[in-house]
Amino acid sequence: MFRIVCVFLLLGLSTSPATAENVALPAYQSGGISYTIKVGALQSQRDLMSFFVLPAQKLAITVEKQKSPITFTVTGHKTTPAKVSSFEYIAPTKTGHYDLIIKPSTEDPGSTVRIFVMRPATEVKKGVLNGYRIGQYPKERYKGQAIYDPPTGFIEVTDKNFNLPVSPHYKLGQFLSKQGGKYPKYLVLQTRLLRKLEYVTDLVNAHGIRTDGFHIMSGFRTPYYNAAIKNKLYSRHQWGGAADIFIDENPKDNNMDDLNGDGKINFEDSKYLANLIDSRFSAADYQLFIGGLGLYKANSAHGPFVHIDVRGTKARW
Repeated sequence: MFRIVCVFLLLGLSTSPATAENVALPAYQSGGISYTIKVGALQSQRDLMSFFVLPAQKLAITVEKQKSPITFTVTGHKTTPAKVSSFEYIAPTKTGHYDLIIKPSTEDPGSTVRIFVMRPATEVKKGVLNGYRIGQYPKERYKGQAIYDPPTGFIEVTDKNFNLPVSPHYKLGQFLSKQGGKYPKYLVLQTRLLRKLEYVTDLVNAHGIRTDGFHIMSGFRTPYYNAAIKNKLYSRHQWGGAADIFIDENPKDNNMDDLNGDGKINFEDSKYLANLIDSRFSAADYQLFIGGLGLYKANSAHGPFVHIDVRGTKARW
C-alpha cells in the first residue's frame, strides 16, 4: 500500500487567505490507497475506514485492483488465512471495535478496516438504550423510501473511544448528538458519509484551502434531540448520514473561515464551499455521494455553514 500525498498546484484560481497563511503546514495527506477494499456492499480506498455491523454479522471482504499477494491480519479476533484476495469475516459478538489490517506486501504498513460491532436496536426499550435516550423514529417511511427505516443498531461511544479515528481525518466523537447524558452514549454513522467527508476534504485542499478536516457542527441527532430542537421529522441526521460542516483553520475559533478572500465571514463563504462541492455533481467518482446540499447563514448561535448528506438523491436548499 502506498499513502497518497496530495500536493496540488492550483491553476487559474485566486489564493484564499486560508491558503496564504497555511503555506508552512506539511503537505496534505489524503490517506488514499492504490486498491479497493470491499466490505459487503460498501467499499474504501483509504488507509483507514470504518464499517458498522451487528454482532456475529457475516461480511464478504474483498480486495480489488491489487496484483500483489494480500495478507489479512485481524487484531483482537481470530486470524484469517494469509495471501488471499477475499474471505468471509464473521463479526465478534461483543460490542466494540475490531481492526482488520490489510497488507499487500511485507514492506507495506497496511490499511485498516475498522469494524464497529453495534448494540442492536432491539435493545432500545421505550426510547432508551442502556440509560441513553434515543427517542422514537418515525413510524412511516418518508415517501416510502427504505432509507427512512429505523437503524438496525447503535455505535457505543465511551470516554475511551471518543477520540478514536474512524477515517483518515475524522474521529468518532465528532458525530455524537449534542444532547447531554453520561457515557456510554450512542450514535448512528454511515460509512458512505465518512467517505463523502474525505472526498470533500480532498476537494477543498485541491482548491487551495488547506485543512485536515471539517469542523462538524452537527452530525448524528437522536430522534429525541431532533424533536427537542424542533427540527424536521425526517432529518437525515437521525440516520447518521448527514453533517453540518465548515472550515475552521484560520484562525481556529469555532467559526467559518474567509474562504472567498473578501475579508468577511458570511453567507458568501457558505456559497463558496457549497459551489465547490456541487461542481463535482456530474463527476463519475462522486455518484456514490449524491445527496442533500444546504447553505446556512450565520445567526446568534452559530456562523455560516453547509449541510451535506448521502440520501442518494439530489436535494438543494
